[in-house]
Amino acid sequence: MAGRFWVGRAELGLVLGPLRRGPADPTFRVTPDGSVWRASRTPDGPGTLRFGAGSVDAWGPGAQWLLDRVPDLLGARDEPHGFVAHHRVVAQAAHRNPALRLCRSGLVLESLIPSVLEQKVTVIEAYRSWRALVRRFGERAPGTDTGAPEDLYVMPSARQWALIPSWEWHRAGVDAKRSDTVVRAVRVAARLEEAAEMPYVKAKARLELVPGIGPWTSAETLQRSNGAPDALTVGDLHLPGIVGYALAGDRNATDADMLELLAPYEGQRHRAARLIMLTGLTPPRRAPRMAPRRIAHL
Repeated sequence: MAGRFWVGRAELGLVLGPLRRGPADPTFRVTPDGSVWRASRTPDGPGTLRFGAGSVDAWGPGAQWLLDRVPDLLGARDEPHGFVAHHRVVAQAAHRNPALRLCRSGLVLESLIPSVLEQKVTVIEAYRSWRALVRRFGERAPGTDTGAPEDLYVMPSARQWALIPSWEWHRAGVDAKRSDTVVRAVRVAARLEEAAEMPYVKAKARLELVPGIGPWTSAETLQRSNGAPDALTVGDLHLPGIVGYALAGDRNATDADMLELLAPYEGQRHRAARLIMLTGLTPPRRAPRMAPRRIAHL
């Protein structure tokens, strides 16, 4: 255990929720006592964080690195106070969620890789792939001998991701296009991790130099690694319709429509979209959900 200090717990789910890739994410656990556990691969090595009742504990070689960045993780560098709501729906969401802060993990790959896995598939498929790959090629999180959940894992290192055989990607339900993108990214891992301290526009450009990483993936990554308030997800299957429905009653809104509706929030468009998502105002379904595929069975 590397350190202990006071932290509130009421906002943990709201702030840290975007870092969790599904209810069975092996790198993120909530235990029955209400503790939130995260396992990360830091520049100093694997580390585990536990947010408990008024304290944060850490284990592993990366413990101090993680503890030093807990304030950023909980949104200390976020600046929500200058946000101005231009729609009643957004104003009400901001009023109901005063504890909302945009987390900043400072780790690019841990958000980039699962975002690549989410390209062009259902989140159920992507979560399943992430879970399978982390459990098979990652390692048990530090601290399991002192109370950390036995099923908490640290994701593989950049080298380990690069060495995963093609058949193991297929077995995990990941097609060659996505696995090739991950491998290209981890080969320049050090350069990508530098983006965590860059301004959003420069960080976005750095990530998108890697073939297979476009605006959707860079936004999904930098929302988490950099806490970028303007990293609006463009190219998403559902978000334009949700924003259009909430702000203009238009369930068929396109990316262009969404950008126009959110133009008054320039500089804070991701925060505005996040608040809209928290309202739960989504257009009624007109068709069944897209069925998950099992490419490992092909």
